Amino acid sequence: MSGLFPYLGIMEVHFAPEVEKKLNDLAARSGRGTDELLQDALAGYLDELAQTREMLNRRYDELKSGKVTLIDGEEAFARLKAKTEVQRNRPA
Repeated sequence: MSGLFPYLGIMEVHFAPEVEKKLNDLAARSGRGTDELLQDALAGYLDELAQTREMLNRRYDELKSGKVTLIDGEEAFARLKAKTEVQRNRPA
C-alpha cells in the first residue's frame, strides 16, 4: 500500500456532524473503535472501486476489439420493457 499512499503517518479526517454521530453510534453499538470501522469501510470501498475499474477496462477492451457491440439507449429500454412484459404475463 505504501506505493499508493506516500504519506503513511496519522491522517486527520473531518466529517459533517451527522456523519460523525453515525460513526460514533456504530462504534458504540459494535464495540469497535472508530479508526477500525473507518479503515474497514475505506478498504471495502477501495476494493470495490478497483473491481469496478477492472470491469470497465474489460468492457472497454471488449468494445474496442469488436467482441461486443453497443446498442443505443432507446433499444436497450425497448428490450428491457419487452422482458418485463414477458415476465408480468407469465403464469404464476
